[in-house]
Amino acid sequence: MTPLKIGACLAPHEITDHRDWLFDADRDIELQGFSTHKDLTTEFEDRVAAAKEGLTGFNGRLGIHGPYEGLDMDNKDPEVRPIITARFIKALEASERVGARQMVLHSPYTRWYAWNRLNKPNYWESKLARIHDVMMPVVKAAETAGITLVIENIFDVDPASRRAMVDSFDSDAIALSVDTGHAHLARRMSGAPPVDYFVRDAGDQLQHVHLQDLDGHADRHWAPGEGEIHWAEVFRALSDCTSEPHLVLELRRKSDIPTGFAYLKGLGLVV
Repeated sequence: MTPLKIGACLAPHEITDHRDWLFDADRDIELQGFSTHKDLTTEFEDRVAAAKEGLTGFNGRLGIHGPYEGLDMDNKDPEVRPIITARFIKALEASERVGARQMVLHSPYTRWYAWNRLNKPNYWESKLARIHDVMMPVVKAAETAGITLVIENIFDVDPASRRAMVDSFDSDAIALSVDTGHAHLARRMSGAPPVDYFVRDAGDQLQHVHLQDLDGHADRHWAPGEGEIHWAEVFRALSDCTSEPHLVLELRRKSDIPTGFAYLKGLGLVV
């Protein structure tokens, strides 16, 4: 198994603290700070400027985390859905402005969906139609901009549902993300498969991975090695993936990035 290169999720002002580690090896960076209403409205230009300044001299692969709070891409209110679409498209503008080639968005699939999928006629079709209503303009805008939308598992129990949703757009501008912590939490709370199964189910649709550890009780975003995840098996699955996904540590304490990296490197999994 060949060790894989990993990077990190950081706000622009946090890049300086890890600049040598990131820039010298052209590691993946995912920019945080383009998720909230004010990020994309009153503070938009300031955040774009800060990102450009922090990334000066960076030659690695870049993505951003898009907006998510209150913005479920499966919204049943037809008057609200255009607002969600507009917010996602504004975040795509941020991606273009800072030079990002990926944008993370959150999955609309939950344990409720998994349990009720066959309980009502056309449940899958109705949900997918609402998702397409919100997301089709976003996918088209991403195609034009040359940006890939990567859909991250949140409450997903069955990874195949999210994969089928991505496939339904028939576009290279939308793909899959796996958050290792969310997958493990779903396993402990809802009987989802283990983390490596999420990776293997995604296959070559996998373009992005959040690396974080936890205890199975809450979304801790601990450094790898502090929780329960079986990292060797996760990286075996990743090493079989030919799509070369962005791999980024998404940790609550950014000061733990060196610790998490050192732990994975000590296992011979990363460089």
